[in-house]
Amino acid sequence: MKKILLMLVLTVVFLSSVGMVASKGMESSDFDDPSVCRGCHSDIYDQWDGSLHSASYTDPLYLKLEEIASEETDGLTDDYCTKCHTPIGVLSGEVPPIGLDNPNLGEISKKGISCDFCHSVNGSTGIGNGAFTVSPDGTKRGPHDDSKSPYHKTEFSDLHTKSEFCGMCHDVSHPVNGHPIETTYTEWKEGPYNTGDPKTATYCQDCHMTPGITQFESNPGKSTSMGPEREHIYTHYFVGGNVAVPVLLESEVHRKMAEDRLKSAAKLKLEVSDAKAGEEAEIKVKVTNIGAGHKLPTGLTEAREIWIEVIATDSEGKKIFHSGELDENGNVDPGAVMYHTVLADAEGNPTLKVWKVESTISDNRISPKETRIETYHFNIPNDAKSPILIQAKLNYRSASQELLDLLLGKDTVVSPVLEMASQAKEIGAGGVEASETPGFGIILSVLGIVAAFFFSRGIKSI
Repeated sequence: MKKILLMLVLTVVFLSSVGMVASKGMESSDFDDPSVCRGCHSDIYDQWDGSLHSASYTDPLYLKLEEIASEETDGLTDDYCTKCHTPIGVLSGEVPPIGLDNPNLGEISKKGISCDFCHSVNGSTGIGNGAFTVSPDGTKRGPHDDSKSPYHKTEFSDLHTKSEFCGMCHDVSHPVNGHPIETTYTEWKEGPYNTGDPKTATYCQDCHMTPGITQFESNPGKSTSMGPEREHIYTHYFVGGNVAVPVLLESEVHRKMAEDRLKSAAKLKLEVSDAKAGEEAEIKVKVTNIGAGHKLPTGLTEAREIWIEVIATDSEGKKIFHSGELDENGNVDPGAVMYHTVLADAEGNPTLKVWKVESTISDNRISPKETRIETYHFNIPNDAKSPILIQAKLNYRSASQELLDLLLGKDTVVSPVLEMASQAKEIGAGGVEASETPGFGIILSVLGIVAAFFFSRGIKSI
């Protein structure tokens, strides 16, 4: 009885939020394949191709997680999750079942969040859980009120220029208990970049659809090969903080852009008080969210990790203190300062399986423009050789090692660690600063990532 009730709830939520479903006779062939759009919009197509939107359904990590969810819920999550990952597939009734081996899945549906889906959206029923309405009537809706095309009708859509367009999918709550799971739009709405005034507000598109990494930057050019020159054309790279998947997709452009975005999202400042051998050292690490209009991290925050790593070594290279290191299983030191969320199931146990979530144990993420100050104390051994080098790093992973082990099997892939910012100073010699590198370093486990790509294509179940 409980399972039947859950199915009814999920069905009602799905039907009410999507607004237009397959029962109205919609087919995937009602939408243009992105290759058709490429004929006139070649630059925009090339930007989209290889993006997380283009791979929103074929992403092997997403598919494995969705397969597990489907199996553990007897398919109850199939429509719910996929309506934002392959909206055309769901609207046409080609999905479920889940997976690329689905014989009903058409080529257009495989292409995730594609051109004609977004530009056929004609309204919204609210925020989150796929709250879009769609009309594939041949009219393409977008940000220009003077567009003309020999191929299709055009229509200005103010919705396409606002964060509410993105918020239809980039807020996710549990379909049964309503518990928040992903809150990217809400974080923006409640943050300082949403001033309430269109003239001063910074919308999602201003950062994620312009050349500016963390702020609006105009992009003069043409939307089409035959169109007029415009002061600004939105880009379609849709880059966020995911580096791992572009590596899997061999999309070097999107990988590099994601690195640059992470590099510009936060600032780290190291403060030290001078101390010598035999004394206690105190250091402070200040981390500021300087570039994200939402919290750091955002999205799948129970899996994503941002943490501080602090290392102290003497002049002979002897390690004195280390917080935030990885253990032999690739997991972060449990005593490290970690910025992420911990979700819990019905028993109150931490879980990465969002379909089981009923509460939040903790949320230690950094809000827009917020500064966190973390303090560390450690004793300097009597035999330590001065000066003592203190290094502080802000590290990031798109997915925890625990999640990758769950999806692909233990010892299959090493989750790549990115250094967002760092700074180093010396103590024991008057507090002389050794170096300051608030830039961006990267440690990519390339062989592991490539192995995961091939492994995930061949694996059918965990």
